[in-house]
Amino acid sequence: MLSPIRKRVVRHMAALLSGLAAAVLAMSSAPAAADDSGQVVLRFETAATYVMYNADEGAEARDDDFVVPVFVGASKGGPARNVRVVVDASGLTGVARLGENRACTSEGPIYTCVYGDLQNGDGESYRPLTLLGVDGVRPGAAGTVTYTATADNAAPITGTTRMTVGGPTLSAPGREKGVSGLAPGTPTNLTPRLANNTRFPATKGVALQVDVSDGVTLTARHSNCFYAGPAPTSAWCTFPTKAAAGAAYRTSAPLVYTLTPPGQLTAEVVYTWSSAPQKPADHTVRGTGGPLTLVPTASQAFGDSHGRVGITTTVQTDYRPVAAAVRGRVGNTVKVRLGLADLGPGRIRGAEEMGRFEVIPPEGTTVTSIPYEFEEDGGKWACDRPKKPGGAFVCEIGSDSFFDVRHEGGTTAIDFHIRIDRQVPGAQGSIRTYNPFDRTPANDVAVIPLEALPAPFYLPSRHPAVWTAVAVGAVVVVVAGVLYRRRRGAA
Repeated sequence: MLSPIRKRVVRHMAALLSGLAAAVLAMSSAPAAADDSGQVVLRFETAATYVMYNADEGAEARDDDFVVPVFVGASKGGPARNVRVVVDASGLTGVARLGENRACTSEGPIYTCVYGDLQNGDGESYRPLTLLGVDGVRPGAAGTVTYTATADNAAPITGTTRMTVGGPTLSAPGREKGVSGLAPGTPTNLTPRLANNTRFPATKGVALQVDVSDGVTLTARHSNCFYAGPAPTSAWCTFPTKAAAGAAYRTSAPLVYTLTPPGQLTAEVVYTWSSAPQKPADHTVRGTGGPLTLVPTASQAFGDSHGRVGITTTVQTDYRPVAAAVRGRVGNTVKVRLGLADLGPGRIRGAEEMGRFEVIPPEGTTVTSIPYEFEEDGGKWACDRPKKPGGAFVCEIGSDSFFDVRHEGGTTAIDFHIRIDRQVPGAQGSIRTYNPFDRTPANDVAVIPLEALPAPFYLPSRHPAVWTAVAVGAVVVVVAGVLYRRRRGAA
């Protein structure tokens, strides 16, 4: 049995321990920068390793892509003030040379980058180094770059990246034979090829990345390939084959891609090879079939970094003319809205391929202007005028002059200001549409009829022939009047 005094002591100790435990828990669960000290927390998001260049490039290699991202952890401390990063590249001696870099100031191999004030929860990146190759290095040669970030209201942080020399550079055929007339839903094969035209073997094996454009998907069928998403547009395949110097290979089976409905007008498949396999983080879906392997082939003089297959499809963009009659009295200038209707189903993405319409006005008329607006400005002629009388006005709808009236999947039209010079019974002009993906020519042309009424008696015609006739008539009347008066006077 404890005495009353000992019981009180035990109770006091228990209370003290309980209070200490609560204080420790409160301290461990509180954010480091959630107090009122004004301090913030910096962090780097840099790569642990980085391949600067391939060994076979030697002194001709150049790399400007190494970045040092600095982020400010979200807190109550406000922005990070006066953030600076000092990069020490002295560890690259013998494996890379340092070229001129204007993003940061330098003293020898020490670079200072001024990031300025960074907002709470935000970040900024700089490319502090211009890395140049060194002749005679071998794949795997490496050095370490160290960098330290400071701010007026943050504790300094330090990071490192292991900078390595890769190799060898693996080559692909460049532009390969294209595929034409590909219909949506039709599977198509591609067999990638590579060549190692360097003096180094690929001791770490090789990797293949295949990317397809919008509207195309790859079939996830090989177990040594990882795909980006359930309807993948990219694949990453690794091979243990140590591609020998001077050797060439192809894949043992084709990769399969499919144009997905409704499909694009054009598409593309691009593939590249790497001798430093590092799987992209977003390639998470593994193929379910047997592995893809490499099969040796005869030596190839490939010299491109990519293999590229261009695709044209059966999908079309059908244009139909938008026409109207030139209607009014002789001598009047009228507005006639002319253009084209985009019936699809495909959509043209590049402005240089959007096509045009061509207008030949009816006989007896003159186009006086085709006004347009662009960026609070404009001009008198939205279309190219014909070089010879009777020629066509050519209206490229991808040009800036059609920017305000262009409607993909709708109607693109503009007002032609046309003067009616004279009546010509049955006169008709024409409008013709064109784009490289229109495969329905039957509806490409429409007529522009002239519906001219006589000029009012008080409004003389503007046509020179009519002016001449009126002038001659007036002279005849005047002369006749003079002769009449003379005869009456003589009588």
